[in-house]
Amino acid sequence: MTMSRYRYSQWDGTQGVFEPTEEDLMGEMAEDLMSHGNVTRALRDLFQRGMQGDFGQRLPGLNEMLERLRARRQEQLQRYDLDSVMGELRGRLDQAINTERKGIDRRLEEARQQQAQASPEGAANTERLMQLLEERAARNRGSLDNLPSSLGGAVKELSDYDFMDPEARRQFQELVDLLKQRMLENHFQDLRQQLQGMGPQDMAGLRQMLRDLNQMLRDRMQGMEPDFQGFMDRYGEVFGPNPPRSLDELMEQLQQRMAQGQSLMNSMSPEMRQELQELMDSVLDQETMSELAQLAASMDYLYPPDDLSRQYPFMGEESLTWEQAMELMGNLQGMDELERQVQEVMQRGNIEDLDPNRVGDLLDAESRRDLEQLQRLTRLLEEAGYVARKGDRLDLTPKGIRKIGQKALKDVFSQLKRDRIGQHQLYLRGAGGEHSGDTKTYEFGDPFDIHLEQTIRNAVLRDGSGLPVHLAPQDFEVNRVEHLTQSSTVLLLDQSRSMGFYGSFLAAKKVALALASLIHTQFPRDKFYIVGFSDYAVEIKEGELPQVSWNDWVSGTNMHHALMLSRKLLAGDKSGARQIIMVTDGEPTAHLEGNRSAFSYPPSYRTIQETLKEVRRCTQEGIVINTFMLESNSSLIDFVDRMMRINKGRAFYSTPQRLGEYVLVDYVSNRKRRIF
Repeated sequence: MTMSRYRYSQWDGTQGVFEPTEEDLMGEMAEDLMSHGNVTRALRDLFQRGMQGDFGQRLPGLNEMLERLRARRQEQLQRYDLDSVMGELRGRLDQAINTERKGIDRRLEEARQQQAQASPEGAANTERLMQLLEERAARNRGSLDNLPSSLGGAVKELSDYDFMDPEARRQFQELVDLLKQRMLENHFQDLRQQLQGMGPQDMAGLRQMLRDLNQMLRDRMQGMEPDFQGFMDRYGEVFGPNPPRSLDELMEQLQQRMAQGQSLMNSMSPEMRQELQELMDSVLDQETMSELAQLAASMDYLYPPDDLSRQYPFMGEESLTWEQAMELMGNLQGMDELERQVQEVMQRGNIEDLDPNRVGDLLDAESRRDLEQLQRLTRLLEEAGYVARKGDRLDLTPKGIRKIGQKALKDVFSQLKRDRIGQHQLYLRGAGGEHSGDTKTYEFGDPFDIHLEQTIRNAVLRDGSGLPVHLAPQDFEVNRVEHLTQSSTVLLLDQSRSMGFYGSFLAAKKVALALASLIHTQFPRDKFYIVGFSDYAVEIKEGELPQVSWNDWVSGTNMHHALMLSRKLLAGDKSGARQIIMVTDGEPTAHLEGNRSAFSYPPSYRTIQETLKEVRRCTQEGIVINTFMLESNSSLIDFVDRMMRINKGRAFYSTPQRLGEYVLVDYVSNRKRRIF
């Protein structure tokens, strides 16, 4: 005996994931499609909630993506202390000041040693130099001791300070260059290299670029065409390896970058925000600041800002550098934008507009895979032939309509129980016909109505006599059947307002789909019509059935017109049973007067009489009316009793949950009894 061996390992995210088939999708969407028939809406709802597999697998939907996104954002906010950004800058300034203080002490000590070693002839001159040095050291110490407490004020004071230590001067200049870089990076993301070690000539070039940029915006405001290509020819390298291709694209980049800087400022405490603003103002010259202010004003006018520069409530303790803070702001704003996009997709169903790579960058690889899987669902249905694209719209194909009809049929028959007292017969044997006395070789899809004698005979002829007899697939023969009965049926669907308000219409519509599927598969020679009625009656083609809904804008239950139209549809079918199956939840409240509907509630005497006259006409033409009532009030029961006394049909009082059980059983039963 061979033993099977299995090896199990821990899930690491790389193993196979739940990949629903087109059959799974149609089963998942069937209820929505039966309810309203709108493929886009059904897909949109599926995208929102996701899918559950038969074995517990899960394809998360957009609702879960939103939850992940919000949890990731909250995690960032609870992790970091944004005010710590100033700590790095304060540390650099303190380092330059400490280096200067030590440099002052070192210069004085070196001067004293030189004085002690000086010759008597040079003693007087050395003493004078020492005195001047000590006076300068005292002034510098005084300046350092009296620096403003704010970082911006201290930097501004030190900009005019005469450093005694070269290393301290270099450290301070690095801080100033860094501040210039960060100030300008709030507008231009790729200026880091260009701004490093920037001298007066470089700043003049930058100011000229700002002037030219502002000129382009002025041209745009005055209705002229800006010279964007000339601008990029001069300054294209400033914008990195992927420069913008139009002025609008450049403005979008600038707006996004400026929003990150503004969001960083807004998210700081008021004290830190003021200190940072003073710091930025202290490092740029007035002319550059003026050009930047003009740029901001022009952008506000031409490209009104959105909500990207929002304030984020940071609550954590972990420190951040400026670069980390700006990157974090970009991620948080990206999450905000992604959340907006996901919410839009949840409303419109346009899931292709979401970028899986962006989702992967802001969340994780698993979320990216989930989105890609959701985006494949529509293509899967199209490739299977269940839906077809007509312009921007997705419609069910005939194959798709048959599929949801089969689902409706399965749902309805799953409610039947053989052991219920008073239950009608559930089904007819075979394919709905009678034995013809002939047989045929069994083929896949045939009813398994085996002709035992012919099957055994085939096995003996093939394998010879002897026991036991070994049967092979090719030996099986089944009885041929003939359709000796034929039925023509009209299903009347009440589309009045009450059917929708009380949740009955979906059940009735599901039955219509199930009946259509049953007839196509089991009774293909039968004729089946659907008529919807509220204030008027109208024939509904099977292909239109998934889109049909109840009428919430009109009043009236016009059974008179519905029965009249049904009688006309059945007029040409004389070869078999003819019946009307009416599903309604109320007595007639409208009738036809000429070509117009006359409404009255409570029902008028005229409406009742005109409806009963049409019942008599149906009866005279041999049409049986079976009525399935979803209400049981006294006036309704009285009307149905009068109708049944005329027609000799049957009435069933049911609920939406058990409606299909009665309708389908009654349909098959009527065929079996061959009502003429």
